[in-house]
Amino acid sequence: MALPKRRHSKSRTRKRRAHDRLGVPSIVYCPQCEAPMLPHNACGKCGYYKGRKVDHTVREKEESRERSS
Repeated sequence: MALPKRRHSKSRTRKRRAHDRLGVPSIVYCPQCEAPMLPHNACGKCGYYKGRKVDHTVREKEESRERSS
């Protein structure tokens, strides 16, 4: 196995790692409730995805809040 003859300097290492950072996640707004959400995911606030209600846990959370009030 090959070994480096000399140690890489900090600047050379940092130049190489300059592109390794994570990107900022894109944010879209739900067409139903205008809440910010990740694209291609169901809305965490209203539970809609592509115009259809898909998240049943949102409704259950609302019902449990109504019962406790």
